[in-house]
Amino acid sequence: MIRTTALTKVFRSRDREVTALDHVDLHVAEGEIFGVLGRSGAGKSTLIRTVNLLERPTSGTVEVAGRELTALSAGRLRAERRRIGMIFQHFNLLSSRDVAGNVAVPLEIAGVGRAERTRKVGELLDLVGLSAHAKAYPAQLSGGQKQRVGIARALANDPRVLLCDEATSALDPETTRSILDLLRDLRSSLGLTILLITHEMDVVKTVCDSAALMEAGRVVESGSLTDLLTRPDSRLARDMFPLGLSADGTGGTVVDITFRGAETAQPFVSTLARTYNVDVNILGAAVETVAGRQVGRMRIALDGTFEQNVVPIGYLREQGLQVDVLGQDTAARPFPGPTASDSDSASAVSATAGKDA
Repeated sequence: MIRTTALTKVFRSRDREVTALDHVDLHVAEGEIFGVLGRSGAGKSTLIRTVNLLERPTSGTVEVAGRELTALSAGRLRAERRRIGMIFQHFNLLSSRDVAGNVAVPLEIAGVGRAERTRKVGELLDLVGLSAHAKAYPAQLSGGQKQRVGIARALANDPRVLLCDEATSALDPETTRSILDLLRDLRSSLGLTILLITHEMDVVKTVCDSAALMEAGRVVESGSLTDLLTRPDSRLARDMFPLGLSADGTGGTVVDITFRGAETAQPFVSTLARTYNVDVNILGAAVETVAGRQVGRMRIALDGTFEQNVVPIGYLREQGLQVDVLGQDTAARPFPGPTASDSDSASAVSATAGKDA
């Protein structure tokens, strides 16, 4: 639905150049909520403004819903922009207009007649839960209500894509949650594709299907949250589960385990210790709800060397768990998987354990 290719934006002043975007490749699938994370100055806001060409890139291409926006004439670009809604951090409401009047602005620009505008505005306000506030002015609204007005306005022209520029960073946590719930509901009911930028990991964990991390104008990591959680070197996954622990000085075999969904309710640690008579030291653990699913990560130390723990580690993998062996350092390396003989041994031990039970 959204694709950028080698997207570059250089801001030039009289005596210097600043590269805000540096060959950014991004792909947002139709119907997903995609979050772009990064610190201030990473290029997030410039990226989202180039997607609808509020900022024209220095080079590279932007494609939305199969149309290459960077190749369109000014007239055709204006028409395409109507199918791309945008909401902002500071709401950008007109203080002289009431709620209904603010939502009606894009409809007026599009030349929609008065009767149709009135009908459409009423429909949109009902959609965002503000029907009772149609005659209120921005100064009379809370931050969350103002953002709901901004969302209704962004939906006025029935967009297929919604861009969110730090849409919740000016809100308190409870209001943030309600706005994210609204965005998720709108995605489902209207078939929207949503691209949002944020500096808050909690926003990504709560509402996003996929995410990208930006630094110094570049995307340094991206993918679905499910895929990212299975990558032992994923910085986004580490930030989602900040165990804050080192493998140094623990002794034994240090292992990171990622589990999700129904796996979170399985007593695999106690079963591992009983079945294989191995001492297990839990170094840290965290369970979070990510994209609506419960996901967890745990770091444990198994008594003995890696070679001595091949079969217990094989057992963990057989349970559908993501297992990464750290050894005696903090650089995670993927468990290479059991050999045929290892698999046979694991099966034999499991069978024996079953008979003993």
